[in-house]
Amino acid sequence: MTNILTSTAAGPQAGSSLVAALYHFARFERYEGVREPLQALCDENGVKGTLLLAREGINGTIAGSDQAIATVLAYLRAQPEFKDLEHKESRASKMPFLRMKVRLKQEIVTMGVEDIDPNQIVGTYVDPKDWNALIADPETIVIDTRNDYETAIGIFKGAVDPKTKTFREFPDWVKNNTGLHNKPKIAMYCTGGIRCEKATAFMKQQGFDEVYHLKGGILKYLEEVPQEESLWEGACFVFDERVSVTHGLKEGEHKLCHACREPITPEVMTSPKYEEGVSCPSCYDTRTEADRDRYRQRQFQIALARQRGARHLGS
Repeated sequence: MTNILTSTAAGPQAGSSLVAALYHFARFERYEGVREPLQALCDENGVKGTLLLAREGINGTIAGSDQAIATVLAYLRAQPEFKDLEHKESRASKMPFLRMKVRLKQEIVTMGVEDIDPNQIVGTYVDPKDWNALIADPETIVIDTRNDYETAIGIFKGAVDPKTKTFREFPDWVKNNTGLHNKPKIAMYCTGGIRCEKATAFMKQQGFDEVYHLKGGILKYLEEVPQEESLWEGACFVFDERVSVTHGLKEGEHKLCHACREPITPEVMTSPKYEEGVSCPSCYDTRTEADRDRYRQRQFQIALARQRGARHLGS
């Protein structure tokens, strides 16, 4: 039976768009031939977002009406390689993507290490309801496999933050941290689960024995675990215009700095170095005044588009 992960958000009234995050590792040799029909199906149904196709499977997030998302998911599950595809649902108050992109890639999540196949070797899945006990165990090292701009706004209590800029840096970080062998258990997590699958496969390949990862990622944990019992601190960065979600998968208060793509809080927006669409404290000193003038022109065009009731592609 297909295990469909669904959100606690109730019905279409909870938001104008249904957001489905999905991934599935599978041997998918015919991935190139699926791109065009999948793109056409999404376009016909008004679905927007990004889907990545590769020989190792599919990964992405899409948004649209409930019926449109159901149509696309049904098409994907009709492919023999994806019959057991799982997805996670949440709501967005408005369409969180500008366009639909179906892309062909070498990897559906880029680690840059050959011969890593989660279909062959992977860590032990841990359901959200059992996660707290695992990470509270003093015999466990908890590792966040996300990048620094993501961990900056939220992280599990007591987790190790590798402070990587990209997932490609993660293997070297592991190899350079011999202290990871000091405890018998390694627990890993990421936004939706895909990076952890590759990361745990890599850790097993490196000789770590007891390797665990959070099934469904932070998103599933925030959906299922009551806030009063939660060990999550902060918000979870998401790769769409909502920027972040919190417990119950409610939209967070973060916005994105369109100069450096860093998530920013309402407090940061009070800084004299913050200018909408132009700069924030994280990037102000790394940009020139010529850069900021260029960003101001872009922001001006975005404002004009808003006045016309349209959306500027640079927003």
